[in-house]
Amino acid sequence: MDLSLDMWDFSPLVSLWINRFYIYLGFAFGISLWICVQIVIKKQVKKSQDKSVPKAGRDFVTNGYISLEKKEIFVSGVKIFYGSQTGTAKGFATILAEAVSSLDLPVTVINLKEYDPDDHLVEEVTSKNVCAFLVATYTDGRPTESAEWFCRWLEEASSDFRFGKTHLKGMRYAVFGLGNSAYVKHFNKVGKNVDKWLWMLGAHRVVTRGEGDCHVVKSKHGSIEADFRAWKAKFIFRLQALCKGEKESCGGSCKKGKCKSNQRGSEEMEPGSPTQDELQHRDTEEDEPCDNTSEEEFGAGDRWSPDSVVDVEDLGTIMDHVKKEKREKEQQEERTSLFRNTGKNEDDERRAMITPALREALTKQGYKLIGSHSGVKLCRWTKSMLRGRGGCYKHTFYGIESHRCMETTPSLACANKCVFCWRHHTNPVGTEWRWKMDQPEMILKEAIENHQNMIKQFKGAPGVKADRLEEAMRVKHCALSLVGEPIMYPEINRFLKLLHQCKISSFLVTNAQFPVEIRNLKPVTQLYVSVDASTRDSLKKIDRPLFKDFWERFLDSLKALATKQQRTVYRLTLVKAWNVDELQAYAQLVSLGNPDFIEVKGVTYCGESSASSLTMANVPWHEEVVRFVRELVDLIPDYEIACEHEHSNCLLIAHNKCETPGSLLPPQMDFGLPSLRNCFKIDGEWWTWINYNRFQELIQQYDDSGGSQTFGAKDYMARTPHWALFGASERGFDPKDTRYQRKNKSKDISGC
Repeated sequence: MDLSLDMWDFSPLVSLWINRFYIYLGFAFGISLWICVQIVIKKQVKKSQDKSVPKAGRDFVTNGYISLEKKEIFVSGVKIFYGSQTGTAKGFATILAEAVSSLDLPVTVINLKEYDPDDHLVEEVTSKNVCAFLVATYTDGRPTESAEWFCRWLEEASSDFRFGKTHLKGMRYAVFGLGNSAYVKHFNKVGKNVDKWLWMLGAHRVVTRGEGDCHVVKSKHGSIEADFRAWKAKFIFRLQALCKGEKESCGGSCKKGKCKSNQRGSEEMEPGSPTQDELQHRDTEEDEPCDNTSEEEFGAGDRWSPDSVVDVEDLGTIMDHVKKEKREKEQQEERTSLFRNTGKNEDDERRAMITPALREALTKQGYKLIGSHSGVKLCRWTKSMLRGRGGCYKHTFYGIESHRCMETTPSLACANKCVFCWRHHTNPVGTEWRWKMDQPEMILKEAIENHQNMIKQFKGAPGVKADRLEEAMRVKHCALSLVGEPIMYPEINRFLKLLHQCKISSFLVTNAQFPVEIRNLKPVTQLYVSVDASTRDSLKKIDRPLFKDFWERFLDSLKALATKQQRTVYRLTLVKAWNVDELQAYAQLVSLGNPDFIEVKGVTYCGESSASSLTMANVPWHEEVVRFVRELVDLIPDYEIACEHEHSNCLLIAHNKCETPGSLLPPQMDFGLPSLRNCFKIDGEWWTWINYNRFQELIQQYDDSGGSQTFGAKDYMARTPHWALFGASERGFDPKDTRYQRKNKSKDISGC
């Protein structure tokens, strides 16, 4: 046994055991060196990956690789929905998409007309997209045609118990509304409703609702484009924060130095869920908050509404919240009032009516803009008469020389948004003058200069007659009917006086919404009132007026017209299937205003427009206009059909009743006609034309006498030529015109 143990040598093991601490030290050094090498390698890998990853995504790089899961948790993309009628919202959606693309985020622009919310909206709860809604408010506070179904679905879902108040919990959204504050009752109603309905379904608003205002005077930033740019900047800034994983930004209303958004950090609320801070501080800039005010004091799971069941023990808490909210609201109103008072001097600097975007749009349409609110444009009948091809219906009815007529306006703004507006609603709207005001001398001077410059461009053009080109350089008539409501201009009477001093006749058109201004108006050559409908409902449907009391203003304007001594005209525009079946009502309106003339004209189709639903089917044939006029005349025995201009699809009805002269009538006319009031048919002959030289003499006498020497419509009338009368073979065409001569040769005049 002893021999076997001697055969084994344990000296190496003993040596290792003795030196074991050195061995441990070696192993430790080797492991430390390996760890250091790995750290250096991973740092180099991370640097190379940082160079290849976009800046917006660097926060998502973890442990040497890009964590796609964490990126999806923040923002996976942006969907921009738009509901547009005139194309403004669509244009804004495109601009917003370009801004979002600069953040290296996927973006999709969607027309609400092509979107089915019933199938797809709930997908946004888990998609981690941010949804932006750009919606316009249309007539009577209704959505545009493209957004009508989406809004109806959203409204029904928000009040349907089957969907619940958490149906869209997790969806993140932002809303920008487009509207016009001139419509006070319905301003941005669609944007407010979409915002409210999404919130009621549990969606989370990521940025304050924006409200674009077409009314440049009341727009917060001067124009709807500027309003959108301001909101877009906020949206992009908030989007960048969301991309970095920030869940909620401080609303700036923290008390005692404690930020409520930081205090909620332990709750780990989902990025898409509404937060209590958001509900408590909802959009202090909004003009019309959501209907459910008390719900703002509760969390996402405790949304309160008037229909909710409330525990009796909670009534005290609820009342405390309501009282607190009321106090805060009163304090906010006081601060707002103080701010407005301090900024009153700044508000005195009124804004220009023509914004840069509006100036660009009107310039493209051929307008020569004057100052900050006026414009002039060359009429196509001016061009026609320069070539000897016939004049407009005013030439046929009243003897205007169309090539010497200047079409202008001192106010591009209007109080209506008529469906047949041939300017496609590019002009501003308003109910009162709140813009900067240019002086009438400057407006008239530049209007004439711009008109003459446009006339000069026809020098040498094929077919232009030299004598008429020379005559056209001397303006003789001014049609204040270009666009807008000229009677809104505060200095309209001074402007008219300047016209008359330049021996220029005045034809002023008003939309019957300013009765006081009509009564205060100084004499004009001829005063028009647009009578586009004969009932309250049809007038609201066709003219889409801004005034709430539009019908009362309309009737009062007709009464004011009856007090004017100069020539007065009702202008009726027939829109097939809209206002052609109201004959008896029209007859009653005629008796109210007792106009000298009634122009009945078929609506002119100006091409497809997103601002109007009119089509060629709404344009009546000339035979239909004639039939309407005949039926109307049968109901108003004091009037007859006098003239016709077939090319313009227009007829003239004139007063034919001759009253017995009396002591209250104007003085005897100096060119031998009997003193008859409101009578334009004498001894079987029509006298609808105007003696323009005589009018200039009368208006000069009126001005020299300080307004004491008045005159009436009969004092400057002239005999109507045979070719202009209704039923004449010329059908309203001047035989001197080459167009009539060509048609007469072919025996086909109706083809015009």
